Amino acid sequence: MIFAFLFTFLVVQRFVELFIARRNERIQKEKGAQEYAPEHYKYIVLLHTAFLISLLLESSLKGYSLSPLFGILFVLFVVLQALRIWTIRSLGHFWNTKIIILPGSDVVKRGPFRFMRHPNYVIVALELIVIPLLFNAFFTAILFTILNAWLIRFVRIPAEEGALKELCNYEATFKSTPRFIPNEPERS
Repeated sequence: MIFAFLFTFLVVQRFVELFIARRNERIQKEKGAQEYAPEHYKYIVLLHTAFLISLLLESSLKGYSLSPLFGILFVLFVVLQALRIWTIRSLGHFWNTKIIILPGSDVVKRGPFRFMRHPNYVIVALELIVIPLLFNAFFTAILFTILNAWLIRFVRIPAEEGALKELCNYEATFKSTPRFIPNEPERS
């Protein structure tokens, strides 16, 4: 019952986010924004779809058993959802699941972006660990954490930052802001 509720929540949440992303894409493109590095997007979608399928299969094979740490993990899950909403709201119409850039626009540095450049990627990375662990789906947690880390680190962030550096005030805005961990020393 708990698994069904959380799984349904995740699926509905992802569809709502796709709706918001499409709306924001339309709004930004009407202002002259363009999509960058579109070839990688199918892999992002594939990763998240495969994650949900793997979570469903592994959890069902384990009888939808709850982790002994379910209470703590669930609180962390709720906190991550609040952070996700804060991140999306902070970006407003600039938030998207694709790389949609409006040339010459100011890069957002409010909300969680005051503390790190990529809060959404940190939230997603933590979700890919926490959600499977709620149901003892260790294989799903490990596999998709690794796949996501590789895709974000070597494909998504370089493409996104490259477009933002070329078309916006990214470097000046985030000169002293770490990528992922607040107060981390800057490394290139």
